[in-house]
Amino acid sequence: MSVLDIWMFSALVVVGLALAWVVLRLRRLESALEELPVELGEAQARQLAEQHRAMLQDLHAGLDRVADRVASQNLEQGDRLRAAVERDQLATREVLQAMQVAAREQLAAHREDSALRLTGLATEVREGLAQMRGDLLTQTLTTLAEHARADRELLETGLRNASAQLNAGQELLGRTVNERLEAISGQVHLRLEEGFKKTNETFANVMARLATIDEAQRKIDGLTTNVVSLQELLGDKKARGAFGEVQLEALVKNALPPDAYEFQAALPGNVRVDCLLKLPEPTGQVAVDSKFPLENYHRMFDPAAQEADRRAAQGGFRGDVKKHVDAIASKYLIPGVTSDGAVMFVPAEAVFAEIHAYHPEVVAYAQQRRVWIVSPTTLMAVLNTARAVLKDVETRRQIHVIKDALGKLSKDFVRFEERMQKLATHIDQANRDVQDVHTSSRKITAHFQKIEAAQLDELPGEIPHAGAG
Repeated sequence: MSVLDIWMFSALVVVGLALAWVVLRLRRLESALEELPVELGEAQARQLAEQHRAMLQDLHAGLDRVADRVASQNLEQGDRLRAAVERDQLATREVLQAMQVAAREQLAAHREDSALRLTGLATEVREGLAQMRGDLLTQTLTTLAEHARADRELLETGLRNASAQLNAGQELLGRTVNERLEAISGQVHLRLEEGFKKTNETFANVMARLATIDEAQRKIDGLTTNVVSLQELLGDKKARGAFGEVQLEALVKNALPPDAYEFQAALPGNVRVDCLLKLPEPTGQVAVDSKFPLENYHRMFDPAAQEADRRAAQGGFRGDVKKHVDAIASKYLIPGVTSDGAVMFVPAEAVFAEIHAYHPEVVAYAQQRRVWIVSPTTLMAVLNTARAVLKDVETRRQIHVIKDALGKLSKDFVRFEERMQKLATHIDQANRDVQDVHTSSRKITAHFQKIEAAQLDELPGEIPHAGAG
């Protein structure tokens, strides 16, 4: 705020105070007029009004004089203030011009000093960057060499470990396979020895029985007065039964191992069967009983017999066979103990041929009762089939052992594959790390090249300064 403004503000304040004083006096006069008693006469009222009017006129005249005086004073003071302000502005302009000249000289000196300092700093920065680049290159090369050496050592260690694990796995596999083969070979040799031993025993028993038969034959040949034929020898049921059992025993012993059969085996119901074949499931235990229906068979082929007798003998023969079938089915087919079928062994091939050739209804009846009629020849086929089944079961057992060994071998190979996969993962990770290191090296080299090729920007010209006025 200028001096003129201050002076005008003061004058206005004085005028305002004067007007306020006048207004206050007028309000007091009006209040005094209102407090006058009503009984005053009109003459006094007119006198007071005239006095009031004269006072107002004097007041207006005084205010006019004050206003004229204030206006003249304002004009004079304004002129003085305007001259003073012009002098101050002239002095200020001269001072500012001097300061501007001094500032320009100082800025020029400062610009020269700054240029010298920037030149020195640029030189120091170049030298520092060159030294830093050399240090970083040295450290980077050293780090890369250490990482490459560590990666190479890790890779060599992994390869050695993998090779050792592979060799150990191969050795373990070889030992396991050799041990399994030795165990299987030992079991096979043991079974062969047992089979040879049992075969030798069977041959010895057969030779002993042949010797007994030869001795009996010699005794029979020595009897000149009582020569009996085979039919007469087999005329006794017990003799026929013994003959059938001996023949059955010889056939079974020659065909099957000892643990696959049992002679005169006891079954539930207080019964015994001539031979019980112990076959694997689902066949189970098969009962084989020897039957020899020979009386009616001889009557059918007696040359002296009449046709009616022969027919009666045929009916009796069929009845005998059915009776044997019913006996075997009722005694030797036991649910949960034996198989659902039994075998009826007929020691004579001629009798077996007669049954199957001329009595098919008997064969069908036997099959309906789950009884299979066999002869020595067909029994050998049955026993060979049973032996093949036993051999297959034994082979399956051995295959199970081999399968177990192969399963363990498969697990070893799976572990080996997992470890090889882990090794391949490590090798792949090392390769990726090397690629990342090469990428970082290329980036660092590119940055250094950019730093070497970089140029300092031009220094700014003149620092702007505030304008005059």
